Amino acid sequence: MKKFADPERVRHRPGPVRASLDHLVVTREIEPDPAQRALADRLDRLDRELSATQLASKSSALGWLFGKARAPEPVKGVYIHGEVGRGKTMIMDMFFRTASVVPKRRIHFHAFMAEAHERIGAHRDAVRDGTAKGDDPMPPVAEALAKSARLLCFDEFSVTDVADALILSRLFKAMFQEGVVLVATSNVAPDDLYRNGLNRGLFLPFLEDLKRHADIVRLDAAEDYRLASIGEENLYVTPLGPEADKRIDDVWAALLAGQKPAPASLSVKGRTLSVPVAGNGAGRFSFDDLLKRPLGAQDYLALAKRFHTIVVERVPVMAEAERNEAKRFIMLVDALYDSGRRIVVSAEAPAETLYRGTNGTEAFEFARTVSRLTEMRSADYAEGANATDV
Repeated sequence: MKKFADPERVRHRPGPVRASLDHLVVTREIEPDPAQRALADRLDRLDRELSATQLASKSSALGWLFGKARAPEPVKGVYIHGEVGRGKTMIMDMFFRTASVVPKRRIHFHAFMAEAHERIGAHRDAVRDGTAKGDDPMPPVAEALAKSARLLCFDEFSVTDVADALILSRLFKAMFQEGVVLVATSNVAPDDLYRNGLNRGLFLPFLEDLKRHADIVRLDAAEDYRLASIGEENLYVTPLGPEADKRIDDVWAALLAGQKPAPASLSVKGRTLSVPVAGNGAGRFSFDDLLKRPLGAQDYLALAKRFHTIVVERVPVMAEAERNEAKRFIMLVDALYDSGRRIVVSAEAPAETLYRGTNGTEAFEFARTVSRLTEMRSADYAEGANATDV
């Protein structure tokens, strides 16, 4: 006798995002959290809505055959905000991997805006050369971007550049009209985007459009799931060697939580600061990458604003000849400490003997750095980490 699925069980069966999250709980990679489950369920609902409207669009295209074409209802995206380390990116990536709608794109917000500026410039060049028409580049650029993605997933949505702020309202208004659905993660609520920015009044219409086209969800998860299983003994690893390298690799894997790492970059006072590898809100550097380059306090503050955790590998013992490197290490730790961020270090020696110079202010200042490194490995610091706005 043929068996049919129980409609009630089908109705309450977890969607793919919830199922992926539940699997991590079962395998004890993360702790169960009601806020994360609610977000997973909301994104599963969004996937069902996108699938339904995609089918409705196809039916509407053939409506002339049946005499009842009906445009699909617009779908609201989701803007996810909350403190770093709460699982926003992890859950959005679960959603993106399983979302059935096509085409879809998952891109860092700043990379997307760089692409938008490039397309706007190219359109203006084409108009000047006579190969395109229309003085306003926004409609054709929005149309082209909409064709590249019905679903657009942004990681780390933040607006700090006045050029981005000035075009966001018109660009996204046109993209929403084209049917683009937005899912984004951010450390700040929408009303705090570009706060106190130059000409912010021109940016405010974008916020209204965003609220009309996306549900605003604050993720108040119980704890920072990434570092729950790392242990404070792995936040400062010494001495250097294969065992230290393995422990740092294990910490990095825990920080990524399954996300694929990739190079990244930041804009600091008109300069580009390269990050060799980043993922899930963490950045990883060698000593040479971060402390032998001519970087300053603004660079390290920018890193603290962008990343919840900085990993620095293979820090050697520093003497008088490395006073500049020691000074940069001091500035890095200060920036992360003052911003409530975390640092993971593998070093040649314990922090107390890492700098052996005696002249200048570095010896005195490094004592403060040692104290802060010790505090940053404590449970109390871990509980309060990431709570500071920068």
